[in-house]
Amino acid sequence: MAELFVTNFNPRFTGVSATAANVIRQQMQHHDLRLVGHALPGCPDPITVAQARRESRSSAKLPFAIWHVRRNPEMRTAIWARDVLRLPIRVVFTSAAQRRHSAYPRWLISRMDAVIATTDKAAEHVPHVHAVVPHGVDTALFTPAPNRAVAWAALGYGGDIGIATVGRIRPEKGTDLFVQAMLRLLPDLPGATALVLGRAAREHQGFQHDLQDLIARAGLTHRILFPGEVPAAELPALIRGLSLAMQLPRYEGYGMVPLEAMASGVPFVGSEAGYYRAFSAQGRSGTIVQQDAPADAARAAHAILTDPGRHATMAAAARTIASADFSAASEAAGIEDVYRHLWQRSDLPPGRPSI
Repeated sequence: MAELFVTNFNPRFTGVSATAANVIRQQMQHHDLRLVGHALPGCPDPITVAQARRESRSSAKLPFAIWHVRRNPEMRTAIWARDVLRLPIRVVFTSAAQRRHSAYPRWLISRMDAVIATTDKAAEHVPHVHAVVPHGVDTALFTPAPNRAVAWAALGYGGDIGIATVGRIRPEKGTDLFVQAMLRLLPDLPGATALVLGRAAREHQGFQHDLQDLIARAGLTHRILFPGEVPAAELPALIRGLSLAMQLPRYEGYGMVPLEAMASGVPFVGSEAGYYRAFSAQGRSGTIVQQDAPADAARAAHAILTDPGRHATMAAAARTIASADFSAASEAAGIEDVYRHLWQRSDLPPGRPSI
């Protein structure tokens, strides 16, 4: 029987989905693992919750199976399986939020057997944290292009170089700040094309239309493009063709896009959000600007993109830092320590953390 069940109940490929997939691809090499819910790229075919419950009833090798969850509905389902159905499982939750959770998720989190925080700041907002384990990027999937110019040209967006922001189109993600930065930057970089990669939910479609109107009035519709949401399987090839990633969210729990860019040999400009400052390694791989400062972001991008030597140095450092300090393999190893601690403390009742 399986010993590890990893849930993914969101049908869309989100940042949480990406971090889960990165780790699963590492864990499946060492565990009899089941993905529960919706498919993730490069991961085992998913099973249903009902199948997971059946397979969790006994384990030939271990006293209980572990369910690793990352969202509220996944916590709720795991608690029901453990406490109502009395299945021999323990539940591990990964928390990236750098702000206080509302009452309901706080109660769910309090019922976890172990909590993993992705940063020290995230650990301040959740109880009984067993470990702080930063998210990691799959450095075998996100790799530098042998020739960046060729990789960019193959994407077909036009221009000589590409700059992109990735994520849902909405104010919290700072899509408007990216557009404002590009309106300042692109007139000084005639060969650059900017991409807004993501989708707008129904409630944010007016927000997107307003941005596109602003771009049209500036005469830059052909240079600031909205290709929509990029399928997960196509994202590595797109990112490795970029010359710069720019993420300016007003709030971010962690933020994987700069890491994916770094692993691809792409420097970044980011706002003071998520774990971006740690990624930047004091400016070696990226530049951090203050919140709501698109003019500063434009100046930072200009300084990097107009200095070929600096850009090359940052690109090389970005790959090195991602591989050495923020790999998915390192994250999986940190998570494994938490699992082993739980299995070693099998005498503890479920829902009673050991710290």
